[in-house]
Amino acid sequence: MASFSTILSPFSLFLLILAISTQTHLSFSTRDITLKSTDIHDLLPLYGFPIGLLPNNVKSYTLSDDGSFEIELESDCYVKFTDLVYYGRHIKGKLSYGSLTDVSGIQVKKLFAWLPITGIKVNKGSDSIEFAVGFLSETLPADLFHSIPACRRKACLEGKTEAM
Repeated sequence: MASFSTILSPFSLFLLILAISTQTHLSFSTRDITLKSTDIHDLLPLYGFPIGLLPNNVKSYTLSDDGSFEIELESDCYVKFTDLVYYGRHIKGKLSYGSLTDVSGIQVKKLFAWLPITGIKVNKGSDSIEFAVGFLSETLPADLFHSIPACRRKACLEGKTEAM
């Protein structure tokens, strides 16, 4: 009686593995991958964003089929990019490839006022990210967001501590 190893030559075994892996690969969609992601920072690049768009204290998130998302942070916090940014404990919006719309829960300090960020868009051609504040916008280099920023409980500006 022939054993399993003598029935399948190394070449036919390779073809069998290739066929199975090809079928398995084709059966996965981008949506399947994003649902299996455990960390939202790993999910962001699948939608064209750098990992450092959100601070390091994400507690949980949900992403609906229509792109609506909710993010819960461990606590509200501040991050200093070119400007001081405030992340509320709850962040909401709608996610599609290269675009976040209807954003709430993130604010930026401009001069003496806190302004809500309402949208974020990746500009692939120029390797930059555009942040919408109402009908105004500001474009920043994507390099600012290549690492996950540390969340600070208090804001420090020019030696002064500030709370929201």
